[in-house]
Amino acid sequence: MNISPVDFASLLCSRLCHDLLSPVGALNNGLELLADEHDPEMRARCLELLGESARASANKLKFFRLAFGAAGGFGETIDTREAHSAIEGLFGDNHRVAIGWMIEEPVLPKQAIKVLLNLALIGGDALIRGGQLDIGAETTSQSVDIVVRADGPRIVLDPELRNALTSANGDTSITPRAAAAFLVRELVTANGGDLQVSPPDSDVLLFGASFKTA
Repeated sequence: MNISPVDFASLLCSRLCHDLLSPVGALNNGLELLADEHDPEMRARCLELLGESARASANKLKFFRLAFGAAGGFGETIDTREAHSAIEGLFGDNHRVAIGWMIEEPVLPKQAIKVLLNLALIGGDALIRGGQLDIGAETTSQSVDIVVRADGPRIVLDPELRNALTSANGDTSITPRAAAAFLVRELVTANGGDLQVSPPDSDVLLFGASFKTA
């Protein structure tokens, strides 16, 4: 799949706008309600909802800054605590997805962090009714191995995302929904690596990525 940098940037921007529309829209609605509401209890409830929407917006921005952006400046590694915090912020507040963090490395290469976060995003979104999302990674002197496991009562991985991850066909049409999957595939293959996805009929959703870091 060949996509120009400009087209891919557009896909990422569309994905960001889509995911931020809901919490930002809720902020706008809450402010409108607050302006017309005079009952103290209702105003307190409006302020509570505004706070929740503001946190959700901030958490999404923090996550996407690491997953899609240039977080970390010009350094080659990122503190894994930042990645852990970003994933907890994205999924932890709604208590729908429990996070199992199995990474002892204090830092990981930037490319590894992006792969890890985007696989976690895909895995968490696939847990339609919630469940367990386990994330692991370990490095050697020249490579990194990443595993993301999603387990829950109902797991749905969109076929478009599966195709973007595995390049199962020659379809070059990628929508904003598949931007994260396409990014993962490009990062792994660009670094001479291998990406594996569990079969569609598997009881759990399992991602494995292994690629060079030097």
